[in-house]
Amino acid sequence: MAMEAQETKRGKAQLKTSSTAEYFAKNLQQVGFSSPTKAVLTTLKEAFDNSLDACEENDILPMIRVEVEKQGKGSTKNTDLIYISVQDNGPGISFKELPMVFGEYLASSKFGRGRCTRGQQGIGISAATTWAMQTAAQGVKVTTKTKGQKKATQCRIEIDLKNNKGLMKDKVDIDWAPAHGTRVEFWIDGRVQLNGEAGLIAFLKSNVLVNPHLSLKYKLMDDAEVTVDRVSDKVPHIPDATAPHPHTMKLGEFMGHGKLYGNIQVREWLQTAFSRMTNNVFEDLVKNHGTPKKLFDLKMNDIKEVDFKNLFAAIQTAELPPPSTGSVLAIGEEGLARSILRLGDIDYFSVVSRKPAICDFKPVQVEVAIARMTSRNDGVNEEDESSEVIRFANRVPLQFDKASCAIMKGVTSVNWKVYGLKQARNTPPSGPYIIAVSVVSPFIKFKNASKETIDASDELVEEIRRTLMQAGQRLSRHLRKEHKEAMLESKMQHIEQFAPILVEGLVRLTESSQERRELAHKGLLKILGREAKDAKDELAEADRKLEAHLTQKRKQLGAAYDIVMGREEDDEDHSRSEVRVGRKGGKPNTKLKKGVSETVDVILPDNVKKKAKDNKKPGKPAPVAGVKEAKKELASKKAVSAPKAVADAIPTKGKKGKVKGKGKAKPADPAAPKVNAKAAKAKEEPKAKVKAAPKKAAAKPAPKAKKAPAKKAEPKAKAKAKKKKTSGKGRAK
Repeated sequence: MAMEAQETKRGKAQLKTSSTAEYFAKNLQQVGFSSPTKAVLTTLKEAFDNSLDACEENDILPMIRVEVEKQGKGSTKNTDLIYISVQDNGPGISFKELPMVFGEYLASSKFGRGRCTRGQQGIGISAATTWAMQTAAQGVKVTTKTKGQKKATQCRIEIDLKNNKGLMKDKVDIDWAPAHGTRVEFWIDGRVQLNGEAGLIAFLKSNVLVNPHLSLKYKLMDDAEVTVDRVSDKVPHIPDATAPHPHTMKLGEFMGHGKLYGNIQVREWLQTAFSRMTNNVFEDLVKNHGTPKKLFDLKMNDIKEVDFKNLFAAIQTAELPPPSTGSVLAIGEEGLARSILRLGDIDYFSVVSRKPAICDFKPVQVEVAIARMTSRNDGVNEEDESSEVIRFANRVPLQFDKASCAIMKGVTSVNWKVYGLKQARNTPPSGPYIIAVSVVSPFIKFKNASKETIDASDELVEEIRRTLMQAGQRLSRHLRKEHKEAMLESKMQHIEQFAPILVEGLVRLTESSQERRELAHKGLLKILGREAKDAKDELAEADRKLEAHLTQKRKQLGAAYDIVMGREEDDEDHSRSEVRVGRKGGKPNTKLKKGVSETVDVILPDNVKKKAKDNKKPGKPAPVAGVKEAKKELASKKAVSAPKAVADAIPTKGKKGKVKGKGKAKPADPAAPKVNAKAAKAKEEPKAKVKAAPKKAAAKPAPKAKKAPAKKAEPKAKAKAKKKKTSGKGRAK
């Protein structure tokens, strides 16, 4: 009897339909709410992505403020009541659309469109509202204001799970300072994880990397508020939506897709619904694949199922042009290079933005940034620690399910040892490196509804691998150069360590002076190139002193500082103009000080010769008259050093009355007035006489100098002769 009653009860059971909201409410783990820790990150992520998309679609440079704090104990075990607030400067949301945006599943302007936007399905923010209702018994609080609206609209949105409808409650108009924007506030049960790859800080920093135009402020728990300024004033232009390629469709999708376009011709449907369906493709289908030409002229309602299947088979076997790559959105190497410097202390980085490619008949662009950190906030500084891999899909960070992602398979497939990095088998490279990989495509295939990992097709993994290899090649150039510099520095340190010992030993053996010892040390520093570093240090110290002097002068003079400095600059310009007056080309050989003109007294050889003849005395070398007077005049006028021609024409006296210097005139200073060739020849003749005159004059006293020592040396010679005689006598005896 009991069994019959149970069977009767089972027979009365009836099938019923459930709404999309009911399904996701019971399966929130599929959209990222699988744990309290993950729920906090997913809620923040969905609100943050919506704010960025809203700003970019309206050409607004995004300014986003994030606040996360703990406000008590949660309703469930081992959880806290977490407050999450995200505010943007976007266009705002009309109050009529608020229930649909935050309280209805699969309600999105981007659903099914082939665009490189972050959100696409309209599930994430509605799932966050559902989690808030289940854990804190309240929906999401929204404050929004559109452009031109005097007061902002504030309300609470909840979800009618039975009918998949949003409900607006407690609507009020309030005064709000921003001209336009939206703020969403959630109270949910969860646990906050700040650090680590799945932490809130990693999520925010990752968004900073791929969004150089983003200005961000965030306050997390008890930490101080952090401000990150934008490094680009250019809002990325999201390309228009593109139609899917026919080769990406399955038969059921192909037939269902046709019913969405109504009763139009088959030719028009193919050209509108798919990309690359041109007239040449239609001719190829008729000529080479047996498709009847009249089929393309039929209406969609008149086509039979068999004809649908034959048309689909013909299209799949035909060689169609690849889809256009104009629908992908690139961050760009310049944007990545600027953004990566905001991650921390970067020692070196390599950035590659590869050209768009076709993977699985879908346009894809892969971009890679590899940075070596001098210090990382998460404590990963050891060489044996694995590098940090940051993954992006349409500029959205992927922080979970890393092992099965196409990006990780591409990273582990590269032989990083070739590029100078340490790597264990089937793992990312080791060391203080950050490897950021961004995959952008209007048709990215995710493995789950929470969009946590990219499906790893062979073509996509190969494209990621090639991009990583390009970045590794650029990185290896720097590492090889660094290795050579380290080896050279090591050798130089060894030379510095043992060369002074060698110098000291040579000084002792050769009994050299202290001066020779110091010269040897200076020469050693010059060979090693250390004197350049000392010169740079001295120059930096001089600049520092100059800056301190100018600062002190500015304080003393106050408002008159600019006037005084302007006068000094005018004086400098005036002195420079004096330099330019006397020359027709070329630069002066000397640098002039303030108040010193370039006027130099030129001593002509003819005058020197004439004065030498007048002052000549018998028996003595002829002195060159007028030299001392010329030097005194030059010193009194503070003139610049004379040209080489004049300097060589002035002989100087050495010991024993000998004349030093060749007395040979060299070409005149370029600033001096030009002379013609005849005048030059006339001047060259007396130059030879001036050159020979000192030699002849010096030749006369030469015999006297030889005779004088000879007379003094006579007693010594006689003494030697006497010794020889006496020694000879001694031997004879």
